[in-house]
Amino acid sequence: MRRQQTEFLRRPEPRNGELVGGCKVSKGSTPTTAAPLARAVDRLELTSARVAARTLATTVGDEWRIDHAAQFAWAALTAFAGQVHPKLCLSGRHRTAAAPLDDTSRELAERIGLEAAQLPLIEALHYLTSLYPAMMPQRRRSEVGAFYTPPALSERLLDLASEEGLDWAKAKALDPAAGAGAFLVPAALRMRRATQGGEPAFVLAQLGRRLAGLELDANAAMLAQAALEVALGDLIVASGRAAPNFIRVCDTLDAEPSADFDLVVGNPPYGRISLSAEQRVRFGRSLYGHANLYGVFTDVAMRWCKPKGLIAFLTPTSMLGGHYFSALRGLLAKEAPPVAVDFVHGRKGVFEDVLQETLLALYRRGGAAQRIQVHYLHVTSETEATVTRNGTVGLPTDGSRPWLAPRAPEHCKLIAQVEGMPSRLSDWGYGVSTGPLVWNRHKAQLAHKPAKGHHPLIWAEAVTSDGRFIYRAERRNHAPYFRMEPGDAWLLVEEGCVLLQRTTAKEQARRLIAAELPEAFVRQHGGVVVENHLNMVLPRGKVKVSAAAVAAVLNSKVVDDVFRCISGSVAVSAYELEALPLPSAQAMKEIDTLVRKGTAGAKLENAIAALYGRPV
Repeated sequence: MRRQQTEFLRRPEPRNGELVGGCKVSKGSTPTTAAPLARAVDRLELTSARVAARTLATTVGDEWRIDHAAQFAWAALTAFAGQVHPKLCLSGRHRTAAAPLDDTSRELAERIGLEAAQLPLIEALHYLTSLYPAMMPQRRRSEVGAFYTPPALSERLLDLASEEGLDWAKAKALDPAAGAGAFLVPAALRMRRATQGGEPAFVLAQLGRRLAGLELDANAAMLAQAALEVALGDLIVASGRAAPNFIRVCDTLDAEPSADFDLVVGNPPYGRISLSAEQRVRFGRSLYGHANLYGVFTDVAMRWCKPKGLIAFLTPTSMLGGHYFSALRGLLAKEAPPVAVDFVHGRKGVFEDVLQETLLALYRRGGAAQRIQVHYLHVTSETEATVTRNGTVGLPTDGSRPWLAPRAPEHCKLIAQVEGMPSRLSDWGYGVSTGPLVWNRHKAQLAHKPAKGHHPLIWAEAVTSDGRFIYRAERRNHAPYFRMEPGDAWLLVEEGCVLLQRTTAKEQARRLIAAELPEAFVRQHGGVVVENHLNMVLPRGKVKVSAAAVAAVLNSKVVDDVFRCISGSVAVSAYELEALPLPSAQAMKEIDTLVRKGTAGAKLENAIAALYGRPV
């Protein structure tokens, strides 16, 4: 285990003559004490202006709103370019015909562009290009996944590539989901710094050959191209040549890949997608069940990346353990094993738009499987973050199984212990199923009184937060009984089991909330009906551990921590529960004995923790 190291991420100090937010820094100059305050005022004014822009966008009809958002962002970016590079003329590549802005919108956009010139360059370009998705209708924005990556994350993901040896003076880089250039702009600046002193026309031509983006949305492509032109504006002006076309407008899923990029980087879209029959065949190696855009884009990235090249993606944490990502995990483990991950911890309110729980992942195509370096990225603003370097973890022997990854520094030692624990619930004689009743499909069969053919209906509220089973139906729309009808026999649970709540959040004190459903209760009523918001841990064959002991283990702090290292969503899935590393049935005899004696509290908790090698 390596000692933790914390590092504050900052931009490199500007060199003499380097353009920063439209201002050149002269040799020997130092920032004044008023500068941070002025920047804070600038950001406050720009935040207010963004709110005004969003409000203005709501006055535009939905059928015109996307075009209006694109034209607004373009007008702001044009004003910004005129301020920081007066001699630069943006090419307007990928710009489509659209109605001109009204005077009010145009004046606000231009004012925003001029104000943004007071910010550092990358921050300003992120702010301006993200006006486009910010002004979209919310439903459309969610449909297309238009949430642009803050500079703190894009810079850190590029840092991971640098730490793994990427040579920015020679590397070719591709963003297959380019958006408005959140990764391409800082990548271009790194390439440029690595070729500092080169003749402007030569450097510009080199960048045109080594940097590329694919983007389906022509408006986003327009903004990405413009942002790159602004970032490289002095080269374009000094060379007297037109900017290269960095962005290709196309459907990435249909583009013919060429595996010659040293780095494939980006924040791919996330969510279900319906693939054509041809696409399902093409991406079949990474699919399990329904297709997710993130998984397909990761498959695409492997096709564009050269052997020994790097793939650097923002990754949903659900990829680590979700059943639907099992084929993708297996593919990555075999063809592009991960070498480093950063778990992102963002301070509440940092991001304008909610980001799902995410991590930064770096993979090497064709690399040998190795221990994965883990970091924690604590984001303090859209442009700054601290990195804590922690230990390493390995992949399971079967790479398609859930990947254990520490969500907190103290989890690394725990993972090192459980990596050698081969037992699972199946080895104890149990399997996991979801409660079969979707109640709102059977509303007419809910009953409030016992009667012949009525069986207790077990809701999630029956499993208390402290791990007890209480038969009750006190919440709105809940009823205590279910009236069986012909053909409903499959709904009846006729044996005791362990119940777990199916939905819990990482912010809760416990992710696993379990209780034993006593065999005596089930027999007394001739069976029960379990509602869909509960999981059932049911006997499957010969049971080697009592249900009461199973519930005790699932309710323990140590096993809750293990589950957090697997699960990346609010769902407590049957698949992830069945993947939990557990002590052997032989080792569980002590826990069984303690539970039968009525032992609880710290003594039972410590006994379970000891089986996981955790000090008590």
